[in-house]
Amino acid sequence: MEGVSVTAETARNPESRIRTWLAGSGTGPVETDHQGPFAQEAHDEHRHPWWKVMCLTGVDYFSTLGYQPGIAAVAAGALAPIATVILVLLTLFGALPVYRRVAEESPHGQGSIAMLQRLMTYWKGKLFVLVLLGFAGTDFMITITLSAADASTHVVENPHVPAFLHGQEVAITLVLVGLLGAVFLRGFSEAMGLAVTLVVAYLGLNLVVISVAFWHVLEHPQVVSHWTSTLTQEHGNPVVMLALAVIVFPKLALGMSGFETGVAVMTHVEGGPEDTERKPAGRIASTKKLLATAAVIMSGYLITSSLVTTWLIPPREFQAGGKASGRALAYLAHLYLGGVFGTVYDASTIAILWFAGASAMAGLLNLIPRYLPRYGMAPEWSAAVRPLVLVLTTIAFVVTIIFKADVNAQGGAYATGVLVLFTSAGLAVTLAARRAGQRRLAVAFAAITVVFVYTTVANVLERPDGVKIGGFFIVAILAVSFASRLHRAFELRTTAVQLDAHTDMFMRECARRSIRFVANEPGVRDRREYRDKIQQIVADNDLEDGNDIIFIEVTLTDPSDFESVVEVHGEVLHQEFRVITLSSPSVPNAIAALLLHIRDVTGVRPHIYFEWTEGSPIPNLIRFLLFGAGEVAPVTREVIRRAEPDRRRRPHVHVG
Repeated sequence: MEGVSVTAETARNPESRIRTWLAGSGTGPVETDHQGPFAQEAHDEHRHPWWKVMCLTGVDYFSTLGYQPGIAAVAAGALAPIATVILVLLTLFGALPVYRRVAEESPHGQGSIAMLQRLMTYWKGKLFVLVLLGFAGTDFMITITLSAADASTHVVENPHVPAFLHGQEVAITLVLVGLLGAVFLRGFSEAMGLAVTLVVAYLGLNLVVISVAFWHVLEHPQVVSHWTSTLTQEHGNPVVMLALAVIVFPKLALGMSGFETGVAVMTHVEGGPEDTERKPAGRIASTKKLLATAAVIMSGYLITSSLVTTWLIPPREFQAGGKASGRALAYLAHLYLGGVFGTVYDASTIAILWFAGASAMAGLLNLIPRYLPRYGMAPEWSAAVRPLVLVLTTIAFVVTIIFKADVNAQGGAYATGVLVLFTSAGLAVTLAARRAGQRRLAVAFAAITVVFVYTTVANVLERPDGVKIGGFFIVAILAVSFASRLHRAFELRTTAVQLDAHTDMFMRECARRSIRFVANEPGVRDRREYRDKIQQIVADNDLEDGNDIIFIEVTLTDPSDFESVVEVHGEVLHQEFRVITLSSPSVPNAIAALLLHIRDVTGVRPHIYFEWTEGSPIPNLIRFLLFGAGEVAPVTREVIRRAEPDRRRRPHVHVG
């Protein structure tokens, strides 16, 4: 009956129902070491065949066909096909090998960020990760807003759309972003199924358009000779053409987007039966297949679409206000296949551009819980999917309104985010190959990284607004992260407390009388040090004797870490002093967690004795926040107070 009454009460409580829904599976559990109250264990049924996950990442990658041919024509003119070939070569022999190695080195979806994080520790490592997360956030968030904005542009430019929708790009974009968030609130399986449908339909329609365009070229071969003569007249010889194409191809870099999200969502890829979390060989192999298949398919479409649009569309139509501006293949669809097919093609383009943000949303839902909650730089609820979807959707609304759903205004930030992540991935795999003693491979990856650096720098010089927008995202992430870290500083920050046999024996011996701990900062650890400490504690706290005293000694690890597992080791020193040692990023939080654990294990409220720390409390508080030490006694008491609201159950904290 008790269970029934509790269930009924919970069902009547709207707040409980909302909390349960928010903590629900949503897009599926995030595989992470972080185990907050919202974190859930991952299960194999949430994984999918690699080709389905390819479609999820492909809605971003393949959707660039909606605007990439037009970008190439505007940036390179008649050189667009040559510049596109260079882009494809960089994709197949640069980005693809790099991200195949990233998938191998970081199979749990952390990407190149995790690979570079291993090279740096302490706060500089955390700051570096936050900066890269800022660029990743720029890439993924602008993917959501830019793609939806481009979809709204296709809506209003369709000749059959009602007149009242013209000029309503912002409203249409907000609706599309809201619908995307609703899909992810509904569930990951629904998002996956929709992605497969959209990708198959979109690629099929593009195949029809490009095939018909090539048939038209065969019927009118003079368009090719006209193009070649234009190249010769404008640029002279092939060497000059190639050099100019190399110079302009960075403007086409958006055609490589999708690799970072490919590795970010690889945890959803179904692996082999012998896979383990430490060695998911099947998942890695499937992800490599995913990346290669997507790259080959997209490369074919990029080259063929660039050729037919360059051959068949007058250059003036690519310019702003032209009928092919931002929609070159749609222009050909209407021109050669009629209004009905053209409208169907437009609808497919709008749908995939709208859903292109799905891979970015999935990437953010995977990346954020893997880093920020574990660093203490986001609330624990951010490890749950649905609350995070609501937050990300709200941010997308704000970005859309700020940029007024202008595709061009967001393009620079999008390209900057993509290229910075490519560069970081190139650097990460270069260092990984070097550590593995693979010198030739390291040299090859270094050469690819140099190309990525050139592309990034060229893009930044061309569109400096991208760095400004990326910088805004970085500053925002840093501000929110450190505010969250300050807010969560007094949490227990311990995922588990593990006692060894000696410590367990100490607890059993003392629990019959009283458990008294003395916090000790170890020096030489000789007999005199412990005797003097006991005498001082007895005198300062008016204790009858120094029996049943157990010394606690904490060794600081990386203070920039937030959570940890506390492993407690006991020993008897000099045949009379019981000492337990533990390591933690924060001294007071570890001591508080140990005291509460011992209370729960023994049923006895332990006592802990401290000395006051010398010096001003403000510098000591800063030392605690940055370095995990400082004024230990009051912080330990505050951590216990927040963790245990019932003061009658709190361990006793004494300061002498």
